[in-house]
Parts: sequence; C-alpha cells; structure tokens
Amino acid sequence: MSIVNSPDGNSPEDERPFEDDPTAERPSIGRALQQARIEAGLTVDDVSNATRVRITIIHAIEQNDFAPCGGDVYARGHIRTLARAVRLDPAPLLTQYDADHGGRPAPTPAAPLFEAERIRPERRGPNWTAAMVAAIVAVIGFVGFTMVKGGGNGDDSKTQVAEGSTPITKKSAAPSTPATKPADPKPEPSDSAIAAAPQDKVTVQVSAADGRSWISAKDHNGRMLFDGLLKQGESKTFQDSSKINLILGDAGAIQLFVNGKKIEDQFQPGAVERLTYTKGDPQVG
Repeated sequence: MSIVNSPDGNSPEDERPFEDDPTAERPSIGRALQQARIEAGLTVDDVSNATRVRITIIHAIEQNDFAPCGGDVYARGHIRTLARAVRLDPAPLLTQYDADHGGRPAPTPAAPLFEAERIRPERRGPNWTAAMVAAIVAVIGFVGFTMVKGGGNGDDSKTQVAEGSTPITKKSAAPSTPATKPADPKPEPSDSAIAAAPQDKVTVQVSAADGRSWISAKDHNGRMLFDGLLKQGESKTFQDSSKINLILGDAGAIQLFVNGKKIEDQFQPGAVERLTYTKGDPQVG
C-alpha cells in the first residue's frame, strides 16, 4: 500500500488549518453589558438615569432575560441604548442577539412604541405635599372668613378690648384648629401590626436591611402597588385580599415578613428573585 505525502513532507491532516471556536470565550450579552458597566464605574441607577430605561429591564437584560423588553425589536433597541451608555460597541452584541434568536427581525413600525416605553417615567406615590398645602390654604381661608364675619357684629367688642375689659367669651369666632387640621398620612405598619394582620388577607413587609434594592409589587389583579428603589433602612408593606407578586432586584439585601412570619430564605447578593405569596402560612409561589 502506498502513502501519498504532501510536497513538504506533512500528511494531509497536518495541512488542515486549526479552527478556533469563536464562541468558546465569548461572554453572554448580559454579562458583557454588566462587565462594561462595572468597568465604567456606573451603577444600574446611573445607567437608568442616563438612558431612561427602567431599572427592571436593565436587571433582566444583565441576567440575559429579554422577556420584559416585549419583543425582539424592543430588545435590540434596549441592547443598543445600554451598550452606548457603558461605552461598548453595540454591533457585536446585536449580531450575537440575532444569532441566538433566529435572525434579525423584519422592520416594523414598532420604533415609536419602543421610544415611548423607554422614556416613560416611573410610577410615583400620592403627592402628600400638594394635599397638605391645599388643606392648609382651606383652613386659613376658613379662619379669615370667620374672623371677618365675627368683626362685623358691632363696635362694642372693639371698645371693650381697647379699654382693657374682658371680651365676651361667647362671641369668640376662632375655629377649633384640631377639627380642621388635615389628617397626617398613615405610617407604615410595624412588625406587630403585621403579626395582627387579618387572616383573610395576605400581608407582606419588605425591608432593605443590608443595602438598597429595586423592588416591584403587584396585587392579584396585576395592578402595580410599588415600582422603585428601596434605600437601606427603608421598608414597604403591601396587603391584598388573595395574592402579592414581588420582584426583588437585589434579593440579598432584603428582609421579608409575610403574614407575620419572617422568611428565612438565603437570598444571594445581587440575585433577582420573583416571588408570590398568598394567605395563611407563607409559601413562595
């Protein structure tokens, strides 16, 4: 049997080029964005403020979860925006996303929708300051009206005061301040209040004990109860007739009390947790 060698003495197998796997060392899209953000010295809050992309979506993308984006067109737009914010070339990331999700999506008129969603401001709680100002203005107006009305009863009372005599008590027109003082906003329920919560409802207290964390809470109808950043030392309490759905941006910093019981789950720092609690003995859904 004869053996055919190449002119330089190597076998044909030796002439085949070495093929490197281009994806062997390539990080995921979320990991690449997270590393670039950290190297740029930026927090998730910094990126959210600079891009107006919500914190929930940034956390999800860094975990390679593109479902909250609402589709491929939105996901590609978010990837491009976040990459530019952390000084990263978005083109390789978009190519990688297209390869992982069946190719580039066909052009659609969804870009205006993406822009509207991206710049939508976060939900905020009731404006207690405006309510207090309006109540105070109403009290001042009532007091002024009453004083003017009481001053028109005659000149006798004015003469008595000028001569040093005691004014008649029954003509005092000063209103009772406590009766018109606006009620203060209700404080957050304490741990003892949670323990005494009605058994026919689900009560959840979220406390940022070990650092700040973004949280989102919805009731059983999907209505948003809270969506924002909980700073260290702050707490929020949510109550619903049947179910509370939670998303914790940094679960390791959170301490949970559900229906009067402390949740002992060992959440890891930086981990995103999606939890559901119902009435009775707390169970994670």
